Amino acid sequence: MSLLTSPPISHHSQGEQIPLVDLKAQVRSLDGELKAALQGVLERCDFILGGAVSEFEAAFAHWLNAKHAVGVASGLDALMLALMALDIGPGDEVLVPANTFIATALAASRAGARPVLVDCDPGTYNIDVERLESAITPRTRAILPVHLTGQPADMAPLLDIAARHGLEVVEDAAQAHGARYRGQRCGTMGRAGCFSFYPGKNLGGFGDGGLVTTTRGDLAERVRLLRTHGAKPKYYHAEVGGNFRLDAIQAALLRVKLPHRHAYAAARRANAAAYVAALASLASAGKL
Repeated sequence: MSLLTSPPISHHSQGEQIPLVDLKAQVRSLDGELKAALQGVLERCDFILGGAVSEFEAAFAHWLNAKHAVGVASGLDALMLALMALDIGPGDEVLVPANTFIATALAASRAGARPVLVDCDPGTYNIDVERLESAITPRTRAILPVHLTGQPADMAPLLDIAARHGLEVVEDAAQAHGARYRGQRCGTMGRAGCFSFYPGKNLGGFGDGGLVTTTRGDLAERVRLLRTHGAKPKYYHAEVGGNFRLDAIQAALLRVKLPHRHAYAAARRANAAAYVAALASLASAGKL
């Protein structure tokens, strides 16, 4: 049994409730490291951005093989800030999958744009790329594909459509930390990638948190500007931003958990396989 997970499904008694994500087991396995990371922040009194956030941003970018990573307050804020940094707003349309968590569409609405729902592929439940072009209008500015439950959207044809129509692509990778599409990590294929660190995610924090990745230095810099009231330097406000910063304590604790993300994913896959096998045996016995 991994120290990072609860016992496999096969080790549980019949009728016992099995947590989808055993956060208590994760915390127990890293108790000393997590407490040391928290103590470090308390001793530095560096609570707003600072070293803990920049260190986590650098570590996440290195792991993902992304050029830039900017920590923000939530996955929804990551999506919204990416759109805002690309000057997508009132009068614009953003194509989003019909099957997704509401934050995907809310991001477009909060940026002032209009989310346009595109139906999904019944085989993958991700956005159906064959329906994209019929949804494009003169107002369309961006496509926001979602890598739902870690299954990548079909990015090659999607990126081709976006290039032909001059559209931006912002990836919703909130559920896809570490997932790959044809060898490339999700969150590194579009103009920007957006992640969530909600506790139940593949890499979950101890509260809310999010992050934006991009290959463009100017885009990363604008997200940084917008996340801190549009101020640069402090008290000189160049844009209408907001308070969308990643908390330093969250960043420090996430930095501890980051090296273990693959173990968390392996545990989920093992439990999923056990469920499939158990349900298949029930089906073959005529009990489903």
